Amino acid sequence: MARPNSSNKMNGPQKAAMALLAMGEEASALILKKLSTEEIKELSLYMSYIQGVKKETSDELLQEFTSLFKVEGGLNMAGDQFIRNLLPSVMRSEQANEVISKIDEEKHRTPFKHLRDIDPKLLAGFIKGEHPQTIAIIISHLGHQKASQVLACLPEQLQFEIVTRIANLETVPPDLIQEVDEVLEKELTSIGTRGQQIGGVVVVAEILNHCDRRTGDSILQFLEEADSDLAEKVRKMMFVFEDLLHVNDVGIRELLKEIRNEELTMALKTASEDLRAKIFKNLSQRAAQMLEEDIAMMGPARLSEVEAAQQAILAVARKLEKDGKLLLAGKDGGESFV
Repeated sequence: MARPNSSNKMNGPQKAAMALLAMGEEASALILKKLSTEEIKELSLYMSYIQGVKKETSDELLQEFTSLFKVEGGLNMAGDQFIRNLLPSVMRSEQANEVISKIDEEKHRTPFKHLRDIDPKLLAGFIKGEHPQTIAIIISHLGHQKASQVLACLPEQLQFEIVTRIANLETVPPDLIQEVDEVLEKELTSIGTRGQQIGGVVVVAEILNHCDRRTGDSILQFLEEADSDLAEKVRKMMFVFEDLLHVNDVGIRELLKEIRNEELTMALKTASEDLRAKIFKNLSQRAAQMLEEDIAMMGPARLSEVEAAQQAILAVARKLEKDGKLLLAGKDGGESFV
């Protein structure tokens, strides 16, 4: 759970969990003994996420319960350890262990797992009215293949906004993920863990790699117009040096005309044997023999130099892409520009 700046932003169970943590184990034990097992489980789950509470927040919470009780400082014990120490004094050992096991299971469950078997069109129609940030969180948890299918079913302008938000996502409070997950699960019935890395440029690139060409090109065009730097980062992640394996021979020959031999030699130093074979196949016998000798005679090279050479070649490939001179077997089974 994140550290809220104000108790106004918390719901009832969250406030109660923080208040119990502020009161200490002995006072909390007396209160929890009056609650049902289900209520204890709910409060315990919230408490286990708390890493610490600012003094002003705990004071504000406790003021709601009583105007007489105040704490002198912040809370030093993490909520997870607090609840593990507290429960054995509140209930029988077997019950305490069962509650703790359920808490651990709940914290480590896969978010939005119940969405993965839903038809992409149905799911897209169901979530398209949500806030774009909420949709971004949901799509980021679906897996690249399912995420690309759902994304393709959303309106184009919304697609752009969603991938932009995914690219800028870092960590999301687990209680927020859990809340969204539970609400969706309940609503769909009628028809976690710590904050985790769920977004970023790599996620966008992988999703677009699984999109059909029309959807991918449309989204990249939106990105280019709104944030050219972000679009370039996504493009680089979508088309890496080893992807030249999928370029047809005509495209490889066009590429070889535009790059220097020194660059190609450096770039192929870490290339796979398959990619080297493809390059050699599209050179004359003499040129292929000379290139192979140059690679064999090359001494140690900095990885940064190899990667720079590969990026330079990919820059030429992207230029040829715009000119329509470089083709790649499409992800949807047809031919598409790279």
